[in-house]
Amino acid sequence: MISETNERGLKPGKVKKAIKQKSMEETLWESANKLRGTVEPSEYKHVVLSLIFLKFASDKFVERRQELIAEHKEKFMEMKEFYNQKNVFYLPEESRWTYIIQNSKQNDISVKIDTALNTVEKSNPSLKGALPDNYFSRLNMDVTKLATLLDTINNIDTLKDKKQDIVGRVYEYFLSKFALAEGKGKGEFYTPKSIVNLIAEMIEPYRGIIYDPACGSGGMFVQSVKFIENHHGNKKEVSIYGQESITTTYKLAKMNLAVRGVSSNLGAVAADTFGKDQHPDLKADFIMANPPFNQKDWRGNNELVDDPRWRGYDVPPTSNANYAWILNIVSKLSFNGVAGFILANGALSGGGEEYKIRRKLIENGLVEAIVILPRNLFYTTDISVTLWILNNNKTERTIVLNDVVKNYRDRHNEILFMDLRQVGEPFEKKFTQFSEGDINTVAKTYHNWQQTNFGKTYQNVAEYCYSATIEEVAAKDFSLVPSKYIEFINRDENIDFDEKMASLQVEFSTLLKAEEQSKKDLMNVFKELGYEIAL
Repeated sequence: MISETNERGLKPGKVKKAIKQKSMEETLWESANKLRGTVEPSEYKHVVLSLIFLKFASDKFVERRQELIAEHKEKFMEMKEFYNQKNVFYLPEESRWTYIIQNSKQNDISVKIDTALNTVEKSNPSLKGALPDNYFSRLNMDVTKLATLLDTINNIDTLKDKKQDIVGRVYEYFLSKFALAEGKGKGEFYTPKSIVNLIAEMIEPYRGIIYDPACGSGGMFVQSVKFIENHHGNKKEVSIYGQESITTTYKLAKMNLAVRGVSSNLGAVAADTFGKDQHPDLKADFIMANPPFNQKDWRGNNELVDDPRWRGYDVPPTSNANYAWILNIVSKLSFNGVAGFILANGALSGGGEEYKIRRKLIENGLVEAIVILPRNLFYTTDISVTLWILNNNKTERTIVLNDVVKNYRDRHNEILFMDLRQVGEPFEKKFTQFSEGDINTVAKTYHNWQQTNFGKTYQNVAEYCYSATIEEVAAKDFSLVPSKYIEFINRDENIDFDEKMASLQVEFSTLLKAEEQSKKDLMNVFKELGYEIAL
């Protein structure tokens, strides 16, 4: 029987449901999730991101080949120099995406993907150490599920809209989703984007050397480059240096930067920043970092006691690496260097060697701002954390930054405290993030406070910000806990008790009457149905 349909092809009585168009990221995520069960959650980010990298590299390669053909340079099509000069990776035949797709249903597809990645890396020295090594073969993945994922990735045109930075967008989405999926205690490779944006907007890394001593997947660098692009700067005016101790995360960072065309020096190998500093002589203009919180046993009792990075300060205790990270950062600041980094709140008031180091940092005039952040910003922990801003040059001076004149005042004797615990918006149900407006407001407060006309543009605000002198900080025994300085408003202080109780009386009376009526209505319904409820 042929059912009747209307002119729009819909069966009578059927209501057309709105079909939500899935984003490319969502489709990819679903495909990646199909690998669950055959691949550990912490592993499959490397699987997916490696394949997206290969697809993007291949699309760029094909585009460049077409350019060479259009320019009648067919004889140069197999010369990698003609690709590298345009920041395109040369891909031998077995590394090309078309070859992978042609063989996607074969039982040895994992081996072919490993071979492709290995060949790309060998053919392009800038990718040395970036791509997974024999990764797919070792995982023993289900061929059908892998083929499905390959098909999904095959449908992405990574060059469709270059302004949209499709690959960068996919990378960012996946890194955040993987961090969410891996949950508490894991996902340390990723710092939520709004935190990184806040740091970038505050320290303004327009040009010079940018360094991250615990760079994870390279998010600080990516957002720095975006900051420069968003403010119409030139990303070629920054040099990027980083270090990461976990090999797979180190590779993620290299891939993450490579797909965005960002050149970097992350050291020759993945290595521990304290045990094997990859940039011992580096002086950076901007340092951005989110090092591991409260890292214990980061050195042996007799190890690193004479390390030059602690020169002029006490040796950081073995029980917690927070102040080792701080001194590593201080040792690498250039003359005008500025650092923005995240630490657990305990560093604001710790005793022993931590107290001595903190006191000296304050007395040396390095601490510029202490910003306490809301809880639930991180996917891996719900603890409250602090953004530290250290500045090696708090003297009065005038500079031009991205065509804007900055008249800095002398701030040696001051520290700006900010409390952002009530700032932010909900994100993914249980997390918090800063909106663009939040970030602009906080950065503006900080920048206004720094400049000579701050008397007109900045003022202390209860529960938000306070500019403290070093004498005030010394009087609080060099504690950097913002709540010791920022005024707290006791909202209960001026409440009229009788007035408040009368208001609550009316409110509860209304609620109880409504509840009583609701109960009567419900009992009537049951009674009319012949199921009277006896109480």
